[in-house]
Amino acid sequence: MADEEVIVEESAIPAQSPLVAVTFQRNANRKEKYLEAEPKALGMTQICLSVYTIIGVGVFESKNLTDPVTDILLFISSLLILIAGNVAVAANNLHLPKLRACLGMQVVACAASVLSIMLSFIKMGQSLNTCWYHMYDSIVHNNTSSYLEICHEIEMIHSHFFAGGVVIQVTLLAISATLAAYCCKVVNCCGPPPKMPVITVQSPLDQQREE
Repeated sequence: MADEEVIVEESAIPAQSPLVAVTFQRNANRKEKYLEAEPKALGMTQICLSVYTIIGVGVFESKNLTDPVTDILLFISSLLILIAGNVAVAANNLHLPKLRACLGMQVVACAASVLSIMLSFIKMGQSLNTCWYHMYDSIVHNNTSSYLEICHEIEMIHSHFFAGGVVIQVTLLAISATLAAYCCKVVNCCGPPPKMPVITVQSPLDQQREE
């Protein structure tokens, strides 16, 4: 592929000696910079934290304890981050199309993490209306105290879960931004590929042979 070819360009400044030639070459191993980000570890972290969020939201939703609209949005954003983590791990083989796909998915994951942070803040302040609705039914059956305590405990768990969710989403945002930055360096989307100066020294014997 064109990106993998080593292109040699003559230096704009002529060498001071015919025995010394200065050229500039593209770094053929620049794709290995992606491995410096530890993409396998970071990708697996994205996958595990996304699965944790999806399971937690699913538990609350299965009990009808939270707003389904915010649950669906949080589920979708977590699913996008999960996919981005899988692509990051797959790009560990340094295949250029996968690296480009990884860059695109990590940008999407950054946006999804920002959305998840906002949703987590919203859900922290949400009241568990379903729980309190059932408590009113409990008043009729003279079982108020026990059900009131249960509702308070569930609300505390709900609030703590999404408070931790904010920390998780901030972590996922940092991971996505890191992987996106390394992918950007590899695929050269923000500028031309860097070139390295190469100095070639010829011995007088080699010069005589060329003549």
